[in-house]
Amino acid sequence: MRCSAELACVDPGQVGLIWPQVAARVRRAVLRTGLSAFADIERDVLAGRALLWLALSRDGDTVAILSVATTRIEVTETGKICVIVACQGRDRRRWLPLIGGIETYARAEGCRSVRIFGRKGWQRVLDGYAQTHVIMEKEMR
Repeated sequence: MRCSAELACVDPGQVGLIWPQVAARVRRAVLRTGLSAFADIERDVLAGRALLWLALSRDGDTVAILSVATTRIEVTETGKICVIVACQGRDRRRWLPLIGGIETYARAEGCRSVRIFGRKGWQRVLDGYAQTHVIMEKEMR
């Protein structure tokens, strides 16, 4: 898969500068799955407890954001896990290979795995990821 984008992890000390430009995109990702609460993600990213990742495309002096993602590290009974909590973007073929950069970060942080909260379709396009659990819910009326 050809990647014509670069991955950037936004410095937590500078995230407040870029957040207003990407918050709506993160919100769209959250609304699409209903697996997280946008307010929690926003609070964690702005406090530095979660990271904001950007897939960037450069054309001369012009920089475009192709995709945004947020991650957080969770400590479980069996070790640390890097969770990709939200991801939204366009032209997936250009930025999807960049997940390798997040995986590299997770290994460096001592995480035993990367976990993705998202739509079932992600499994078809992510090499090496398998469905290990199912999230089920029942509406109470």
